[in-house]
Amino acid sequence: MFDNLTERLEGALKRLSGKGRITEVNVAQTMGEVRRALLEADVNYQVARSFTNRIKEKALGQEVLRSVAPGQMLVKIVYDELVTLLGGESKGIRYSSRPPTVILVAGLQGSGKTTFCGKLALHLKGQGRAPLLAAADVYRPAAVDQLQVLAEEIGVPVFSVADDTGAIVQDAPRVAREAVIAARKGARDVVIIDTAGRLHVDEAMMEEVLGIKRIARPSEILFVVDSMTGQDAVNTAQEFNERLGFHGVVLTKLDGDTRGGAALSIRSVVRKPIKFASTGEKLDQLSPFYPDRMAQRILGMGDVVSLVEKAQERIDHREAARLRSKIHKEQFNLQDMLDQMRKVQSMGTMSQMMEMVPAARRFSRDGHEEEKGMKRLEAVILSMTPLERRRPEVLNSSRRRRIARGSGLEVRDVNDVLKEFQTMRKLMKRVMKLKGRGRRVSVSQMMQMMQ
Repeated sequence: MFDNLTERLEGALKRLSGKGRITEVNVAQTMGEVRRALLEADVNYQVARSFTNRIKEKALGQEVLRSVAPGQMLVKIVYDELVTLLGGESKGIRYSSRPPTVILVAGLQGSGKTTFCGKLALHLKGQGRAPLLAAADVYRPAAVDQLQVLAEEIGVPVFSVADDTGAIVQDAPRVAREAVIAARKGARDVVIIDTAGRLHVDEAMMEEVLGIKRIARPSEILFVVDSMTGQDAVNTAQEFNERLGFHGVVLTKLDGDTRGGAALSIRSVVRKPIKFASTGEKLDQLSPFYPDRMAQRILGMGDVVSLVEKAQERIDHREAARLRSKIHKEQFNLQDMLDQMRKVQSMGTMSQMMEMVPAARRFSRDGHEEEKGMKRLEAVILSMTPLERRRPEVLNSSRRRRIARGSGLEVRDVNDVLKEFQTMRKLMKRVMKLKGRGRRVSVSQMMQMMQ
């Protein structure tokens, strides 16, 4: 999401790297470029101006340590101010001392509220909570059905109200009230209320949401913002906050073609923390919002901590031990390679993961090309027989031609996949032989070797 902004900021800050000292002139020039980069990213003008002014004051108000280059010090100042701009520290859900905790989800139509409700339910379930989804979006066609489909996928119940004919009762406050009662009876400790959206902020919508707030008494009101809408999202959030008084913001579609203005502006404008960041349509693509990690990504420092956390969530320790044993015995095969690639895919797109690796853009190919390569690899391996996957040495020319026809590719594509497999097997064997510090190969180095 922040690719263009990151490049602009890196370019602006790099100009100070060769300077012997920080002066009012070179800081002013650098901050002018930073401000232009922020404005081009659709950041609120007042926010961008205040941000750069604070950096300038800090840069000129302190002496540069002899052991620290001026460029490095300015990067540190920019990083600290970015963290402050994004909220300082991560803020989680506020749970009620008397269950159930009620979470009211509001926002405009198309912002991704319903999908977020499903993602939040899965996230809370993973933390040992027992959530109940309340279908209070009673106007949008199939909204209740959509929520039920998502809930069935993650194994969470949905509460809705229908009349004798099976039609949805269009009374959102009633749904909220009865959902809380049902949660108490069913020992559900969290109720997530999915409310209706509108194309714009209107009086009828606000009155309905305020009615739900009065009846359900939520511990947490989350406002869902579509990051793709830029400053419009910030203006809408401000109007909602004045009327509803929400507790936190959720940024959705962060993997889309957005310049990042909403993420950088909304905290300063509405004075409410960003609590969650959502990417993609998969229900496990939701994470708590960490201002320090986001600041690192914006400045091109990566976010290895989040990458490791994603990997750890998907580690099966018995499977990992089995894989290590196969590598030691030189039994790692094409089926194993396919399984590992699918695990990588489950962590997100290649582009998303590359954003988390420091300086990855310097050696990475286009993210879309990486996705194509993984699809090609999968097509080739799935066109093989179980024997061929276990014992790739049996793949003679006739077998390769058959696999090419089956996968809809050329024989050279099959050969390329087999070369990639041999490279991966050698790499894994080499890493397994290393001891101590030598085995702790950095993520960037590993990805370079794989390239």
